[in-house]
Amino acid sequence: MTDRTVRLTRRSFHRLAAGALAAAAAPAGALAQGFRFQEAPALAELVKQGKLPPVEERLPKSPLIADFDRSKRQVGRYGGEARTLAARARDLRYISVSEYTRLVGYNAELEFEADLAQSYENDNNRVFTFTLREGHKWSDGRPFTTEDFRYYWEEIALNKELSPTGPPETFLVEGKLPKIEILDEQRIRYSWDKPNPRFLPALAQPRPLTLFSPHQYLRQFHRRHRDKGELEQMVAKAKVKSWAALHNRMDDAYENANPDMPTLNAWRIVTAPPATRFVFERNPYFHRVDPQGQQLPYVDRIVVDIAAAGLFAAKANAGEVDLLARGLSMNDVPVLKEGEGSKKYRTLLWRYGRGSAYAFYPNLNANDPVWRALNRDVRYRRALSAAIDRRILNNALLFGLGSEGNNTVLPESPLYTDAYRTTNATFDPALADRLLDEIGLKERDSVGIRKLPDGRIMEIIVEVDGESADIIDALQLVTEMWRDVGIKLFVKPQERTILRQRSYSGVTVMVAAGGLDNAMPTPHMPPTELAPVRQDNYSWPKWGQWAETSGKNGEEPDIDAARALLKLYKGWMQSSDPEEMHRIWSEMLTIHAEQQFSIGTVGGELQPVVINTRTRNMPEKAIFSYDPTALMGIYRIEELWMEPASS
Repeated sequence: MTDRTVRLTRRSFHRLAAGALAAAAAPAGALAQGFRFQEAPALAELVKQGKLPPVEERLPKSPLIADFDRSKRQVGRYGGEARTLAARARDLRYISVSEYTRLVGYNAELEFEADLAQSYENDNNRVFTFTLREGHKWSDGRPFTTEDFRYYWEEIALNKELSPTGPPETFLVEGKLPKIEILDEQRIRYSWDKPNPRFLPALAQPRPLTLFSPHQYLRQFHRRHRDKGELEQMVAKAKVKSWAALHNRMDDAYENANPDMPTLNAWRIVTAPPATRFVFERNPYFHRVDPQGQQLPYVDRIVVDIAAAGLFAAKANAGEVDLLARGLSMNDVPVLKEGEGSKKYRTLLWRYGRGSAYAFYPNLNANDPVWRALNRDVRYRRALSAAIDRRILNNALLFGLGSEGNNTVLPESPLYTDAYRTTNATFDPALADRLLDEIGLKERDSVGIRKLPDGRIMEIIVEVDGESADIIDALQLVTEMWRDVGIKLFVKPQERTILRQRSYSGVTVMVAAGGLDNAMPTPHMPPTELAPVRQDNYSWPKWGQWAETSGKNGEEPDIDAARALLKLYKGWMQSSDPEEMHRIWSEMLTIHAEQQFSIGTVGGELQPVVINTRTRNMPEKAIFSYDPTALMGIYRIEELWMEPASS
């Protein structure tokens, strides 16, 4: 991996997307001359005992060959374990995210590449044909074929007991499901009458759209394949209500709560919950190899210890982790740097791929009619933005290393322009005062706090996830800035689930949270965060409900700028033209900069990444985000290896 930050240029995007076909028909890299497939020593004894086939029989006929020439990586050595931390067992799902095994996924340049698939074809975002790798196997040694795709679609997605709401919404194009054709054991085709540009990006997401499930394992829990009496006994033993509940519990491709569930990932969990330490061991049938023919991964085990999130930095400082990023923040850097020398680890500083470290979301759907009217006035939102001294936030919280401005895309995105970051994002308290007066908020109390039109003191209750200590720190600073223009800010921490429910029901007036989850979009990624189509956007939860339920719940967008965003989003959803997709993104980003639907402050914060000094093939500089990098996923953690410990 090179030290450059991730960037997909417009040229490479158009090269990737133009034309009727986008195919990946060849392995990513090339094997060295005179290679032979090599066995991991940790598995050699099992092969010798006849408990495992030799590596040549475990790999697909065409394994994925890691392209070390492009990534500038070193061929590694087998062995060792990587210790990391999680705050709770549920966070084991982030191991699945970072392992990043996808039918089609992103490479480090955010280009689509075949992974589990040997190749794929995309005909104008309407017809997608996938060819699997012949001889590919699940971690239990059973074949991975198109029968696993058929099982998921026909016996899970279309089964009303297992999937009461039907297949995921991404499968729908204007309300119609795809035509699915199983061409043979290795080839399957999905087709729609109109474009479905979300389909490929959904396969590359941190939690990918499900297309397949291990049918030979799961059918033992399906009433179509199991004797009724036997299945009832299994349901009773598991203490669940029905066979469907049992099947859904055992169908665990993401949470890592079922060690018996076969996987295609590099490591498979072998510890059943509950536990305070979880172990992941190498998958003997993993489909990737290095250029010398060594089956990946290099590291034998991942060990995850459960610990309080507040102890992560201290445990890293004590030398108790080999690889850790999620759960650390810039506030932890002094503690982490302190222990580097004696505990033999390094602290890398990657850029965080979020639109803004701290952003404000005025609720345009607030129940309170006075606050609703105020939040919908663009002059008010611009006044709040102008009253924030972003330089103070940057220096105080991000050591002056952040990028001041709006909640928008980062320079690493091919969609970026400076105007998206700077428009309406200049500190100008005089302008803020004028705008607030212009709205009619001239009357003040005895200490200078403005009054609302109904006579109430203008105290904005800003709700925040109680675990987001860094955002709460930012709010304390903004409190003083807004007081200078006559606005009182009251911080109200909430448990995350309660905060979301309050937002969905219209109770919140304003929420403070992180900015865009994906601030490095390319034109082929859906602009979902910019349109009023999801209820989890704190600026317009009821508009999002309306979109998600096809008008059955929530409220229809009723201001011009929101309607324009929705129209543009629908245009993107119907497009297969790269130029058109790029134009739509640009128009939506421009609207957000002008309208300040969310008020950004400082972005580009740094993410500490703790790594054992013996670890090789880790990029020194990279972007860290949930989406689109899948935490560390696109950097291929199965290619990390460790030098032997010195005596």
